Amino acid sequence: MNYILYLPTRYFPSISGAEFYFQRMAELLTKKNNYKIDIYTSNAIDFKALRDISGKRITPDNKYFNEVNDLKVNRFKVNYNISNQEILKKLKVIPAYNALNLQDGTIEKILRNGPYLGNLLDYLLKKQDLNYDLIHTTFFPYFNCVIGLIFGNLIKKPTICTPFFHFSNPRYTDLKLIDILNKFDLLIACTYLEKQFLVQKCKIHPEKIKIIPMGVDYKKFENNNKKSLSNYSLKENFFNKNEKKYKLILFCGYKNYEKGALSILKSIPYILKKIKKVYFVFIGPSTIAFNQELSKIHKLENARIVNFTPDNMTGYFDRKKLAAFKEADLYLMPSRSDAFGVSFLEAWSAGKPVIGARLGATPEVIRENIDGLLVEFDNPEDIALKVINLLNNKRLRKKLGSAGQLKVSQKYTWDIVAKETHYTYQKLIIQKK
Repeated sequence: MNYILYLPTRYFPSISGAEFYFQRMAELLTKKNNYKIDIYTSNAIDFKALRDISGKRITPDNKYFNEVNDLKVNRFKVNYNISNQEILKKLKVIPAYNALNLQDGTIEKILRNGPYLGNLLDYLLKKQDLNYDLIHTTFFPYFNCVIGLIFGNLIKKPTICTPFFHFSNPRYTDLKLIDILNKFDLLIACTYLEKQFLVQKCKIHPEKIKIIPMGVDYKKFENNNKKSLSNYSLKENFFNKNEKKYKLILFCGYKNYEKGALSILKSIPYILKKIKKVYFVFIGPSTIAFNQELSKIHKLENARIVNFTPDNMTGYFDRKKLAAFKEADLYLMPSRSDAFGVSFLEAWSAGKPVIGARLGATPEVIRENIDGLLVEFDNPEDIALKVINLLNNKRLRKKLGSAGQLKVSQKYTWDIVAKETHYTYQKLIIQKK
């Protein structure tokens, strides 16, 4: 039995690809490969709570999330009321930290991202006798990465980071921050493009980078599998009675500028000029900017928008979400910040065509004109043009969706990802013995 320590930035009920990746790896490796995995994370739910006390957090009295799918989750409070100077002073009395040779400027920048988990660090420093075989953390550049390196150095065990590199975000290209990635024994990249960037721009040795893509619970979304989806219908419950045959455009993700949600809203007036019988369904956490833009779009004639947030859903496999993917005519996420894009896999699993941005890792994930289309990032007119093209061409939608579904079933299930992760762990554990 292998004993693994997971140090994710957040964990369920937080919803993003990085959190779900760690959750599914923990569940599958425990079940199928007899791993024992300890999960230590922050009590933050949204990104704001990683560094701001006004963000959403899990309170100590909320016992429901101490265990997720039969796995214990240890959550530690984010420390907000402590200065960077005080933190650096604490770190510098730890020999395992000093051995990392990280610059003060690097740590100060990481601390701005959060979350500083002083109690978790103190706890691990007292647990040097824990016989972990390996430590795995995510995602860059957050402070839990530093904790993983300190503890790995302390107990002399290999450390892995899955950084989920967001190419278009300036902080991901800051050389001071990137210095921390060189300290890990292994990095797991989601795409060849991410590995290429880490090698060429970050000067990381290619042998220290393993490519393992993201995955999906294929059977949950597969339309042809009668057991995968309930009889629940989004159209029956949220569309007007005479609108059941209207087209459905779906977005699922963080509703911000980076993910392209604002650009989608701005594309709606252009789309409605050509196609009036259409609904737009948005699923995911909202932002102030999204809500402000949404209020403008609501004033348009024929603007039909269904907007779900995590507050009115029950998690990754909420029946409204599954029904939305099942009933969608196309999936649209013109993001510039994704290291991969799990929701593309979900849409393909349901046999749907996808549209992403021609930026970052997306052109590697989406094969243009084979299983999806690409648009210029933050170009509402280009987005509208591609959406109109797909909505007016049922044969093309079916062709792109079918190609994506076949690709996912053969290469991108969580079972395949877990198997490759298991082999990677074993190789690194043997090398470090």
